[in-house]
Amino acid sequence: MDRQGTVTVRAVGDHALLLEVDSGPQVAALYARLLAERARGGLGGATEIVPAARTVLLDGLPRPAELAGRLGSWRVAGDAPPEGPLIEVPTVYDGADLAAVAAHWGVTPAQAVALHSGIEYRVAFCGFAPGFGYLTGLPADRAVPRRATPRAAVPPGAVAVAGEYTGVYPRSSPGGWQLLGHTDLVLWDADREPPALLRPGARVRFVPVPGPVTG
Repeated sequence: MDRQGTVTVRAVGDHALLLEVDSGPQVAALYARLLAERARGGLGGATEIVPAARTVLLDGLPRPAELAGRLGSWRVAGDAPPEGPLIEVPTVYDGADLAAVAAHWGVTPAQAVALHSGIEYRVAFCGFAPGFGYLTGLPADRAVPRRATPRAAVPPGAVAVAGEYTGVYPRSSPGGWQLLGHTDLVLWDADREPPALLRPGARVRFVPVPGPVTG
């Protein structure tokens, strides 16, 4: 269970506040509470609520100083964030780094697929590129180091791991994450509402589909 912690509030420019906590689970709990508070009209006109690894940014505040004191008295436990929608990601586990990740875990590639796909993940926050979600859920003892030499181009739809995070590349870009497989889902579509398929709070499961996985 995540310990209860306080919220540190910092001013950012004239119309924003940065709320800092101690852990990812506390960010999830704080983000959910802020969304609920805004729905009740209690966030002073905040237009943006943006979670990150250890912070949540509130932007578009007409009078941030009036809100700062109240938020600074909040305490968040972060042991049971509310459930979001479940998104299934059909995945072909044919990634170039699957064997290396399996070796790091001390299992076969087929067992690595079973381990990775047997977890329900949660989108903690988004960043790096439009539609790229940082998914938590991988146990700490399964953390995977980034590649020593990043790739110049990772293909769109690549399912990858780095540290304790799993992610899906929405478009081709440089990247140092370890590639486990790929999906054909469209992660970012500017003509869709909302454009991002994976949004903070959503639950995610990777569903293996037939592909060249052996071991």
